[in-house]
Amino acid sequence: MSAFITSSSFADGVTTRTDIGLVSIHLNRSVRLDLIFPNEYDTSTGRFPVLYLNDGQDLERLRMTQVLDCLYQQKAIRPFVLVAIHCGDRIQEYGVAAQADYLHRGAKAGSYTEFVIHELLPYVQKHYRVVSDPEQSVFAGFSLGGLSAFDLVWNHPELFRKAGVFSGSFWWRQRGLNDGYSDDTDRIIHAQVQKTKPPRGSKFWFQTGTLDETDDRDHDGVIDSIDDTLDLIAEIERKGFRWGKEVRYVEVMGGFHNPETWSAVMPQFLVWAFGSKKE
Repeated sequence: MSAFITSSSFADGVTTRTDIGLVSIHLNRSVRLDLIFPNEYDTSTGRFPVLYLNDGQDLERLRMTQVLDCLYQQKAIRPFVLVAIHCGDRIQEYGVAAQADYLHRGAKAGSYTEFVIHELLPYVQKHYRVVSDPEQSVFAGFSLGGLSAFDLVWNHPELFRKAGVFSGSFWWRQRGLNDGYSDDTDRIIHAQVQKTKPPRGSKFWFQTGTLDETDDRDHDGVIDSIDDTLDLIAEIERKGFRWGKEVRYVEVMGGFHNPETWSAVMPQFLVWAFGSKKE
């Protein structure tokens, strides 16, 4: 049975609720969910599209209620339910399910995937009126949470058809830079995309900021965050996905690796994912 510790309303577009009723066997912890509902939720009996969001503890810094309220007032997006998942041990739970990195970070990413599939989705779909239709189910995240979101959507098109990745940690690698590392073979998610079957019908939205970091391991004048993202997009394109169609990329000039930058670009992502006009 779900449990709520807070419930508060905003005058125009949204209502928020915190749910602490989900206890995960796969993660061996309770998982806090913060949910944001459109006003239509209380006056309808139908099910709503859904956005699952990693790093749910950052909703306030993302100004998500204000962003959603503004978009709803503008009628720029269709009503949907946001399910923000608070992280636990994010260095271990976020990553690529199939493989930890060279320092064994992301060792629980497989467990996190099992949690999402077998615990989170059934729980949310039971207690809230959200769809199970993958065409209307979106997963998004930031940094390592973005890597996790991409991994989930790429490998599970039966559950999600859209991914949003803000400043994704696509540098995640299986070999240290001083241990014979190669961009061609050692970036984990790039290698996975190369060797796996593409999830037909899926769409991907990526964002980077030009000030995400200062590292430039190949000394080409472009920071690694941008290089790694563009290289992943190139791999996706080689699988048949089209730039500007199934793949969108937003580069924020002067954008930092922080929730304030991600909040500023959030409306673009939400219109892409839930725009009132069909993509």
